[in-house]
Amino acid sequence: MFKKVLVAEDFDVINNGIKMALKEIGVQEIDSISYCDEAYAKIKSASLNNEPYDLIISDLSFENDGTPQELKSGEELIEKISNEFLDLKIIVFSIEDKPYIIQHLYKNLKIDGYVWKNRNGLKELKKAIHTISTSKQFYISPGLNSAIQSKQAVEITAFDVFLIEELSKGLLQEDISKKLKEKEISPSSTSAIEKRLRFLKEHFNANNPTHLVAIAKDFGLI
Repeated sequence: MFKKVLVAEDFDVINNGIKMALKEIGVQEIDSISYCDEAYAKIKSASLNNEPYDLIISDLSFENDGTPQELKSGEELIEKISNEFLDLKIIVFSIEDKPYIIQHLYKNLKIDGYVWKNRNGLKELKKAIHTISTSKQFYISPGLNSAIQSKQAVEITAFDVFLIEELSKGLLQEDISKKLKEKEISPSSTSAIEKRLRFLKEHFNANNPTHLVAIAKDFGLI
């Protein structure tokens, strides 16, 4: 079982619930923080003092209260610490249920567990902690398990989401190309857009752009 855990969560009620759940399963040292920059600083300081954290439990969204922050989201925090602290286990505890976000965290940022913050969230969190402390198995709440299964496990990028969102607004490929150029996003050519949309349609077995938009909505991409 983990001995030293950091909780990154900006709502006191949820923070207290997590700490209580950790105490119930025997975690000896629990620290909590409400800002991503401070969470990173704590992790770095603990590592430098040879007293590293075993686990961080982090939300993805943090309310902007006007305090200047370099790391503005849990995702940015996780990306930074996953590259620097390879032995630190990471569990996301969030209400976010969009498959492409979970896929990104699982596939690219190599998190160890994803727990859906719902009415059973704290129970699932205990299960997640037990699973990743006793095995190398990735833990995901049962209600979100389909997010990392074969059909949805293809990497859906922010570029893909942008394309599909613009399609849902009725824009043509030429119009999307203009928008991408205005935003200085590459690739922006109509041929690149057509190629990517063709891939997405084939992957999701969509008959046409309208069908692709409908499927994307069903999967929670937009």
